[in-house]
Amino acid sequence: MRSWAMPLCFDLDGTLGHFSSGFVLLREALGSLWGVAPTAEELGRCGGSTDWEIVDELHRMRFGLGLSETGYAEYERVCVARFQTAFGPGGLAPAAYVGILEGLHRLAARHRVWLVSGNAPALLAFKAAALGVDPAIPLLGSLPRHGRVDLIRRALEGCPGPHLYIGDRPHDLAAAQQAGVPFLGIGGAVPGLHPVLDTDAEADHLVRAVEALLAGNGPTAP
Repeated sequence: MRSWAMPLCFDLDGTLGHFSSGFVLLREALGSLWGVAPTAEELGRCGGSTDWEIVDELHRMRFGLGLSETGYAEYERVCVARFQTAFGPGGLAPAAYVGILEGLHRLAARHRVWLVSGNAPALLAFKAAALGVDPAIPLLGSLPRHGRVDLIRRALEGCPGPHLYIGDRPHDLAAAQQAGVPFLGIGGAVPGLHPVLDTDAEADHLVRAVEALLAGNGPTAP
């Protein structure tokens, strides 16, 4: 039986697995739309962590004005096509964190679980399917004029908690802190005093750590 009062929000990239060359494909997609691809240096100057924020910032650098919703939809369409080509049959395969994914599905059997990601919605759907995420798990991708904190709060609407955000990067931790929810890190890229699991953790490790955090007891050791 699911505990719908306890929503858990998982990031996708770097948390459930990873897709190599993701930022290269993003730049190529924008290059096909804008004539010239943004440089890696321009991408590195972006302060946002979602597709909307990043592409909007790059658009302002290039054209001096904000991105329109139509422009974002065009980016989403072209970027998804790039990923479908790169990671389609006979192409690259994403690296899936098998234990974390299995733990995600076990948790989804008893809690309300969302994937809350900085990917544009259609790109998030493609990546989730490629990693084998249960299609019954709801997805919340990057929306116009929404940052990561806005997305987390949107997923938690109407649920009193306790809540939890699970991610792999400093911007995930910062978003969890701003949203006022506990954080569980995956991998070693998030500094700070918070529980962390390795990307090769087994499903039981993830489930125990999450249940301990929801109970307010801190993480349990693997």
